[in-house]
Amino acid sequence: MIARPLSVKVPGDKSIAHRTLMIAALAPGESMIVGLPEAADVRSTATALAELGVLVEWPAGSGRAVVTPPAAWPDRMVTLDCGNSGTSARLLTGLVAGLGLSARIDGDASLRSRPMDRVVYPLQAMGARITYAGASDRLPVELEARASGNLRVLRYRSRVSSAQVKSALVLAAVGAGIEFEMWDPGRSRDHTERLLEHVGVPLSFGPDGKGAHLRLEAGSRARLRSLDVQIPGDPSSAAFLLGAGLLRGRSVTVDGLLLNPTRTGFLDVLEEMGADIEMVIQDEWAGEPVGSVSVNPGPLHGVRIEASQIPGLVDEIPLIAVLAAIARGETRISGAGELRLKESDRLAALAENLAAIGGSVEEMPDGLTIAGDPDLIPRGSVRTHGDHRIAMAFGAMSVVPGSNLDFDDPACVAVSYPKFWDACAVVGEAA
Repeated sequence: MIARPLSVKVPGDKSIAHRTLMIAALAPGESMIVGLPEAADVRSTATALAELGVLVEWPAGSGRAVVTPPAAWPDRMVTLDCGNSGTSARLLTGLVAGLGLSARIDGDASLRSRPMDRVVYPLQAMGARITYAGASDRLPVELEARASGNLRVLRYRSRVSSAQVKSALVLAAVGAGIEFEMWDPGRSRDHTERLLEHVGVPLSFGPDGKGAHLRLEAGSRARLRSLDVQIPGDPSSAAFLLGAGLLRGRSVTVDGLLLNPTRTGFLDVLEEMGADIEMVIQDEWAGEPVGSVSVNPGPLHGVRIEASQIPGLVDEIPLIAVLAAIARGETRISGAGELRLKESDRLAALAENLAAIGGSVEEMPDGLTIAGDPDLIPRGSVRTHGDHRIAMAFGAMSVVPGSNLDFDDPACVAVSYPKFWDACAVVGEAA
């Protein structure tokens, strides 16, 4: 029996939420942000900004914040605890460097295992005084205040396509008011650029051959306006509910969704796998296209995902992997070595868990080969490794009729989507 169609809403986009809070901290006067997701990662950014003297009035559960920059930035060393949030750690490192403040930036054990050189090296090239307080290339890092002078102009050609690296350097340049230029080998998320342009910062950005180019003019901070923005729904959160609909045999629609082309790569993959996708852009919020997406189920088949697609699928590869496990034929994911450096080693976690629940998977250094079985009924124990995306991917799989999955740490989804399990249960309901 086909389940009835379902319309759902998802929290505001986590990536944009981090950036609105940080840019509001640099902008003059009060900024209003609506649609903030009640995610632990975003709270980490808000708490860290408060340690820097920023007033963040964000009542729990309201989804609405008023942000006011300090009259004076702190003249002492402050400690910024980023929890599990890599976005907070890397972007705040850039923000603090640009402002020339003293700070120790740290996080939990998982975040301490993730690389920082990719941000620290170019910031040091700009003149920021940053040292590792523990192991090299790992948190905690310490930034020393500048007694005089400013950061140097940087023209940077990145070796890795990373929106976090790009955003950290842009925030440093904006805070310091200097010119900045960067070439990215791939087209990563461009939320920072869109938001800055929306609030008056003169910059140019966009595709450049197979990658992307960005140029920021000098004096950008003086051009900043305060923010009054609505954050659209998070496509990375929506992906797991749309995928659950495919696995349940149910049409699912998400309204008010961010439809930035750097974030909708998973929809192209789902369509290639055999899903029927309807996407309608209806509005623009803070420089971002917003609209609705409907995913209608159909027989799924295997696909090939190459390295060029990975920057647009960093959060959704776990979902694609679980869909591949019940699709007909083979799915091969390559060029995805970056997933070993996320909240967990996602390639290893996916291989381990797919095998544990009866799937057929081969782990490679930079990817996975998955032999799909449309008759697979997932049963067994899932080790999340404390990674919200692993939990959400197998959570989507838990709606398959007859499935029986046990999760060691279901609460880890709180870093991005605290109410995920409730939403997933609704998708899994019978007609």
